[in-house]
Amino acid sequence: MNTRFLQQQIAQLRKSFFEQGYLDEQFIQLEELEDDDNPNFVEEVVTSYFSDSARLIRNIDQALVKRPVDFDKLDDYMHQFKGSSSSIGAKKVVDECLQFREYCAARNAEGCMKTFEMIKQEHALLRKKLEAYFQLVNSAGGI
Repeated sequence: MNTRFLQQQIAQLRKSFFEQGYLDEQFIQLEELEDDDNPNFVEEVVTSYFSDSARLIRNIDQALVKRPVDFDKLDDYMHQFKGSSSSIGAKKVVDECLQFREYCAARNAEGCMKTFEMIKQEHALLRKKLEAYFQLVNSAGGI
């Protein structure tokens, strides 16, 4: 595969993340922090996000099955999750987190559970997309 084609493929894939609403300008700000001294900065931040968010997802899963539902604890967990998602520009995940927090405020356990399933789907899809993206970027670097 030639370098120019690979670079075009990377650029198109990256562009699609923004067009489809998966990422926002925060991701661009992360990219601007990348330099020769830290060429994998964005990938490292994103990898760290997915590691940390896996723990938060487990905590939220556990809190959602406890009765009575502790909406304040759920909201605290989701606040953390939203903050870390926002830090990498995970727009669709953040939007779902906001919805979840509205359900917490309304003390709506069913709404929280349904929204959390969407959050997990969006999170997994974003992870898959970004892993494929970084794999392409890394393969382009090796050409």
